[in-house]
Order: sequence, then structure tokens, then C-alpha cells
Amino acid sequence: MTASPPLPAAEADAFFGALFQRELSYVYRSVQRLGVPERDAQDVTHDVFVVVHRKLASYDRARPLRPWLLAIAARVAADYRRLSRNRLEQVGITTQPADGGLSQDARLEQRDARALLLEALQAVDEERRPLLIMVDLDEVNVTEAARALELPLNTAYSRLRLAREELTAAVRRLAARGGKR
Repeated sequence: MTASPPLPAAEADAFFGALFQRELSYVYRSVQRLGVPERDAQDVTHDVFVVVHRKLASYDRARPLRPWLLAIAARVAADYRRLSRNRLEQVGITTQPADGGLSQDARLEQRDARALLLEALQAVDEERRPLLIMVDLDEVNVTEAARALELPLNTAYSRLRLAREELTAAVRRLAARGGKR
């Protein structure tokens, strides 16, 4: 498969504008899943789109967009976590999901499950977390996720298996701590 040709400047600006509008909430959710506290998620999301704009000429439009975006978000989130000023405090992540007409009990259950998952994701190794998010949460196939993260396929499968084990152990540990099954 050959790469698609780079976009002309005017077309690239329009493409970026549409991409930004369409994928802003996805990138925002993704940086939170990658361990960025809600208080900093907006800034980190902005940083992701700065990188996206800079690298847009190298994006192969024949490939899926979201794995490419998540790979960039994973690198930006890792840079964020490496900064010493961000290491001192661990803040629980909360989001406000759309309720879709659910009862109050169902909304509370959904909110608790989401909070449990976000907290458990923080227990997954930083190198494995983006792959787990792509494959299990964003439903990207392993081959495309490995390509986006620039990993050999066998390495991707190995990291995915380990990430799933870490996530399962963390969910069990957190659920037991909270008295849930």
C-alpha cells in the first residue's frame, strides 16, 4: 500500500479544522485514560493538537485516524507525566458521561464503573496502556494499533496480554477495596 500524497496547505488547514472539531472530545477522553488528571486534560489535549498540526503532512490518509491520534496523545501524556511538577499529586479522574435516559441508580452505577476503570487504567504500565486503550476500549485491531505505536506485532500481542492482566488485577483490587464484585 502506498502512502497518500501530502495535502496542499489550504486543504490541510481545512482538513485540520474538521479533524479538530470531530476528534476533540475523543482526544480529551483519551488523555484522561492515559493518566492525565482532569485539571490538566484540556492543556494536554491542546498540546496533542499542536503536534497533530505539525505532523499532519506526514499522516497517511489511507490509514485510520484515531490510532494515529492516540499514538500522539500517548507520547504527549507520557511527556506530561515525566515533568516533575506533575508527580507529586495523584488526583482521581471523573467524567460526566451522557446518561441516555438511564435511571438515577443506573447512572450512579455507570459513573462508578467508569471511575473504577479510569483508576484501574493507572495501574497499567505506561508503555502498555496506549495499546490496551486502542484495542480494548477503542476497538482498533492489534495490527493497526501496533503500526500506530510503531511496535512489532508480536511485541504488541505480548504487551496487550500483560496490560490485560494488570488491568484485571487492578480492577479486582479496587473492587475489593470498595466492597464490590
